[in-house]
Amino acid sequence: MNAADESLLLGIDFGTSRTAIMSNRGLREVIRSVVGYPKDVIGLKLLGAPLLVGDEAYEKRSFLDLRYPLEDGVLREYSQRDVDVAHDLMRYVVGRAGGGEGLCAVIGVPARASNANKSALLRIAQDVLHTAMVVSEPFMVAYGQGKLMNALVIDIGAGTVDLCAMKGRMPAPEDQVTLTKAGHFIDECLQEALLERYPHVQMNLNVACAIKEAHAFVGPGQGPVEVALRAGGKPVTLEVGEQIRTACESVLPDIIENVKRLVEEFPPEDQAVVLQNIILAGGGSQIRGLADFITAELVDYGAVRVTAVADPIYDGCAGALKLAQELPPKYWSKLGHTTMET
Repeated sequence: MNAADESLLLGIDFGTSRTAIMSNRGLREVIRSVVGYPKDVIGLKLLGAPLLVGDEAYEKRSFLDLRYPLEDGVLREYSQRDVDVAHDLMRYVVGRAGGGEGLCAVIGVPARASNANKSALLRIAQDVLHTAMVVSEPFMVAYGQGKLMNALVIDIGAGTVDLCAMKGRMPAPEDQVTLTKAGHFIDECLQEALLERYPHVQMNLNVACAIKEAHAFVGPGQGPVEVALRAGGKPVTLEVGEQIRTACESVLPDIIENVKRLVEEFPPEDQAVVLQNIILAGGGSQIRGLADFITAELVDYGAVRVTAVADPIYDGCAGALKLAQELPPKYWSKLGHTTMET
């Protein structure tokens, strides 16, 4: 492991909403996946810098042009401007770990990200990394959990839901699924439902997201949910439980359908074991009642055990860092995933 000992190794989980990073030298940080640029010369004077990244940019959004370079968990790359924004985010994230020779990173992307998108990400990484490897986000979770055989990971993020069937080898394309109805889709559904029920309330996606993050649940028996909102500039308290449940459950039919398909594609003698090893990850794993809901939907398949990772924010990049530490960078190309070395 001499190569790993000499290198600064990073595990990076690039997300539509937030990016998590860990290093073999103790760094552990989560960063909002947004870059802010001054709107005009006044904003530049107030900022005193050409750009801001993360929570600091979001907090000063009143005089910044906010850019989110990741859409549905992958690089937008609609224009050179989008590429430049992604480059600024990458440079900032890697810079948080410090500099030096031999910067090596395992980077997570959605399960079915295209080869073109993986290559674009690696091109952006060339200026700040010596070696990089791109792997699917649910695979990072599985590797970190030690679930490499007869397991199924469901990683629910802001931009995508990624599913990965672990069969004792690197997952093939047919072992993985990416769905674009995820956390942001829930926000949109919740905003629409609240405005339909309470047309007088002042509502936007930021408010809907905050309500979701505080109260998300699926299934019966969660009880009423009252939240403080504003209508006509005045505070009001409204019951929103029905709208939250409906919005959160809107993403579940596609998830359940693909879980069933992936389970059925395991050898029949292994399917009972797989059903005991369904793992929820990502921010969406914190939705109350989710494990019970999925278990109930799979009741016809036999005994089912659905568990959530202990740390949905960092478990993905922790798995990526574990992979980087256990397999020295000089061997990464042998995994058959997209890699880059400069």
